[in-house]
Amino acid sequence: MARLYVVATPIGNLSDLSPRALDVLRTCDLIASEDTRVTRALLSHFEIRTPCISNHQHNEEQRALSLPRRMLEEDLTVAVVTDAGTPCISDPGSVLVREAAALGIEVHAVPGPTAMASALSVSGFDTREFAFYGFLPRQKKELQEKLIAIKRSGVPVAVVHESPHRVIELVETVASTLPGCRVSASCDLTKLYEKTIRGTADEVLAMLRANEKAEKGEYCLVLEMRGVALPEERSPGAASLEAQIFEELLSGSDLRQALEHLTQRGARRNEAYRAGMNVRRFLEDWLERQAED
Repeated sequence: MARLYVVATPIGNLSDLSPRALDVLRTCDLIASEDTRVTRALLSHFEIRTPCISNHQHNEEQRALSLPRRMLEEDLTVAVVTDAGTPCISDPGSVLVREAAALGIEVHAVPGPTAMASALSVSGFDTREFAFYGFLPRQKKELQEKLIAIKRSGVPVAVVHESPHRVIELVETVASTLPGCRVSASCDLTKLYEKTIRGTADEVLAMLRANEKAEKGEYCLVLEMRGVALPEERSPGAASLEAQIFEELLSGSDLRQALEHLTQRGARRNEAYRAGMNVRRFLEDWLERQAED
């Protein structure tokens, strides 16, 4: 009878591979892996010789069309793994699971390591309610909008991944966009030099900047947003965008900052831009009249 096993593999410490996972990897007919080179290195460590085929983000749609049918025709048991952690969680695997299940193939979970759960467990935050977002947008404007949307969703704790080369930039944006946010940043989870730093976003940012090795090791960050207060969203009947821009200018912001604040409060970017151009033209006309007088 064809079966598909979703097998979690170590995120750093090889001792975390469970006896059940070892048994499945030894006895299954085929392993669908994110990177066959990484998986073969793991299998070699445990003297497992099960054949592997690739199943990564660039070929999973195609693989998922053929492999489940082959499993039924040849009565195969297949294990799906990723380079580290649990498949289908910010990693390939979900398409293969979906197609296998659609054909009536039994799908079984072989639970184990996951960076998300590990980071939550050592954060020290109240994690009874949280959401996982994987990797956030890279562009600063999109990242700010996403962080604000996460906060306004009502979820008190968010878990995100980040590369070591962008983690400082991410925490900088968290500090400026979500004042009051607390952060637990874990890197090299389960490895020899595992490290977790905790504090306000500003405090964690200072620690990252002071750490010469901050750009080594993948990060999993837990954002605790219960103390974050954002400006209230303007209702449709509130002051016009131009009036809001003038308010921002009077409070000390420049035009660029004023437009940024408008979009953070939910204004459409093109509408905020047009309003900014209206304000700019008004001010330029006013200055010309003052010069003539």
